[in-house]
Amino acid sequence: MDHKSVSSRVRDLAKFLSTVKGDLSNITGPPHLLAPSSVVEVGHCWAQRPSVFAAPSLESDPEKRMLLVLRWFLIALRSQLYIGSTGSKSSSIRKPLNAFLGELFLASWTDAEKKCNTTLVSEQVSHHPPITAMHVSDAEHGIRSTGYARVEMTFNGTVNIRQVGNAVLHIDRFDEDYLIPLLDAKVRGILSGCMYPEVLGTYSIIGSSGYQAEVRFTGEGMIRGKRNSFEARVFHRDDPSKQTLYEIKGCWSEGGWTVRDPRMGETVEVYDIDAPENQPVPIVVDSLAEQDPWESRRAWEGVFRGMAEGDMRMVLNEKTRIEQAQRRMRVEEKERGIVWEPLFFKSVQPEEHEVFHRLTEGTGLKLLSERTKGVWKPDLERIKKAQRPFRLGVTPLGYC
Repeated sequence: MDHKSVSSRVRDLAKFLSTVKGDLSNITGPPHLLAPSSVVEVGHCWAQRPSVFAAPSLESDPEKRMLLVLRWFLIALRSQLYIGSTGSKSSSIRKPLNAFLGELFLASWTDAEKKCNTTLVSEQVSHHPPITAMHVSDAEHGIRSTGYARVEMTFNGTVNIRQVGNAVLHIDRFDEDYLIPLLDAKVRGILSGCMYPEVLGTYSIIGSSGYQAEVRFTGEGMIRGKRNSFEARVFHRDDPSKQTLYEIKGCWSEGGWTVRDPRMGETVEVYDIDAPENQPVPIVVDSLAEQDPWESRRAWEGVFRGMAEGDMRMVLNEKTRIEQAQRRMRVEEKERGIVWEPLFFKSVQPEEHEVFHRLTEGTGLKLLSERTKGVWKPDLERIKKAQRPFRLGVTPLGYC
């Protein structure tokens, strides 16, 4: 990208952000800063390495299971946060499209060599505020993860991203649950034209087995000075000394990290993010002709085609067509007394999130369900029996 192009894009972005007040979550931004994907696709990061997802279900040692859950969490970070980017210092992240109410993303991944398969069901269950729910599962290995998030974004010279919600990983074989944190992040590098995410602070993965992982993120300009650095450890909560069983140090966006067992003074693993064996397996998504109008890639087909062809007029026109149709639908629903119901997820009362309350007892962590319209759980029967067309008499463009 030449200097003029970078300067032009930075000016466009700065001008755009200077006009925005409050929450940025429902604001799309200039077309050339968009990623060729929607918010509902972000959950692919948890599912795209089936053997990594299934690994905890195959491990009989509980402390090693926690380490494998932590490993899954860390491996997913780059594709979760570096949207539309490779994760290198020379590439810039882009903003995914704001999902419309009812938007769906259905996909699967198969690692034939390791005989693992994951499926992802993701749905935009609310638009005001924007809330996305997702369910990842490997039925054969009896492991699944369910989560929901409300994303809040503000700008004060830096774009600040906060996620409200939570995710839970469950392993049938051991009847174990793990509470997975949703990270807050900042988007830096706006003035340079090369934007990148930065996670700061300390987060915990809490397991019902008693084991816990703690991850402390640091960034560029901090004491250690390297972008996207972290230090993590695994320990048992009931151990008075909180002895570190495993320690992990490195960078989650490039290079990788080292896992050590300090008790034995041994290196357990050196993880190279870019090694061929650590790359995601190919995604399997039905062809556009087979997809339902509510499925993300079909719904935004015109927008994505415009991006691929470099036709920003097409991007703007196609995006505006859907956004205006969605606004008309909300007006019509209010006039006709229609109450929108999600397809594959349902909102339950906060007291029904037993796993969260059990795992967070004594930690001070709050559910904040009043900000996410309750607690979102998958309707597994509906997911199992799902058939196209998903919604009769209505498409993202309006009621028939």
